[in-house]
Amino acid sequence: MTNGPYDVIGVGIGPFNLSLACLTQPIKDLDCLFLESRDQFNWHDGTLLETATLQTPFLCDLVTLADPTNEFSFLNYLKQTGRIYAFYAVLLDTDNFFVLRNEFNRYYRWAAGRLDNVVFNRDVEEIDYDEASGLYRVTCLNTKMGQRKTLLARRVVLGSGMVPNVPDACEAHRDGIVHTADYMRHREALRTKSSITIVGSGQSAAEVYYDLLGDIDRHGYRLNWLTRSSRLVPRELTKLTLQMTTPDYADYFYALPRPKRAALVEEIKAIFQGINPSLINDIYDLRYRKRLNGDVDTMLMSNTEITACARDEATGRFQLTFRQSEEDKTFALESEALILGTGYRFKAPAYLAPLKERINWSDNGRIAVARNGSIDTTGGGIFIQNAEIHADGYLPPDLGQSCYRNSVIIREVLGKPYYPIEQSTAFQRFSSPESSPGAAVSAGA
Repeated sequence: MTNGPYDVIGVGIGPFNLSLACLTQPIKDLDCLFLESRDQFNWHDGTLLETATLQTPFLCDLVTLADPTNEFSFLNYLKQTGRIYAFYAVLLDTDNFFVLRNEFNRYYRWAAGRLDNVVFNRDVEEIDYDEASGLYRVTCLNTKMGQRKTLLARRVVLGSGMVPNVPDACEAHRDGIVHTADYMRHREALRTKSSITIVGSGQSAAEVYYDLLGDIDRHGYRLNWLTRSSRLVPRELTKLTLQMTTPDYADYFYALPRPKRAALVEEIKAIFQGINPSLINDIYDLRYRKRLNGDVDTMLMSNTEITACARDEATGRFQLTFRQSEEDKTFALESEALILGTGYRFKAPAYLAPLKERINWSDNGRIAVARNGSIDTTGGGIFIQNAEIHADGYLPPDLGQSCYRNSVIIREVLGKPYYPIEQSTAFQRFSSPESSPGAAVSAGA
């Protein structure tokens, strides 16, 4: 690993930056390096339940939507590991296009192990900008050797910054609370508790509830699940609504005034952060089967927000206060364990502090993301991955967006397209026709 300068240094290796590493690997005109503080790739390893599936089809892999012939495709992984015919049998059931999350994690690790532009055990401590050379200086620590090194780059792509979201009411006791991001590491200990309360409305909360409900009669705990949403909202999978993820809609979104964009982001979150419909049905069916053998001690309640959280230091039990929003009534629950399925939030990494003046900020104090994914004042030096909807941008945190986003970044870096970026992919119009008042709109518009 040389000091550079590199064309691109990626900081943090999640699925989005891993996709960028795969897509830049064959480009001879690009010299890229990707740094990760962990010693190996693991994708939300605390949530890898045996039955948990993706919320997007397997075609939303690291490369296929940009380059179906790329060696790092999921199908090539299956072929190289001798499992493609077994997977073909899975596809005969069309309900199984959402493959196991555990399997995709294995695929990601397979890809990361075959890349020569990915380096683990490198903790980025600081990024600053040298005006004289026009280069970014990336200072990283080799966590195995204890040595620091400063690398040079023309551009940086940030793939870190997402942290578990803890509601304000629970912040004081976060050390004793389990977030779904760490569920697998606490799973066995949780099953020994007399009572467990889950707070959250999304996929992770639903997966944990389903898992704990499966063993409730064997372990005998009381299981509560309380959600702020008005119901168990299914993830939106209808085809025309999914066109809100197209380049056409992104163009429309970024042309809107900033206040309207902020309101739309909240609507987009509600659409794309729901629960897999099949899991909602599985929860109902499991609850029904459990009831046939005598009712189990579980409560599922919507329209309910946690407003206070206290903990008895002697017993370790939580005293929780909730408000039912439609009735505007508060009530209390006591629980030996508390699990938060409250998602993630973007937290600007400490290593960005020296670049504060080079970053665009919106009026609400969030990082402002441009149409091309950049966040710097020059519009092409610092890019951000998978945080747009948590910052001041548009793209949902959806694996299907990685190839599109990275094709755009590669185009910006090279100054020309390398992977084709499809335009006009939507079957509907989002903006008003650019014609004079009263002019007819053609049927093909």
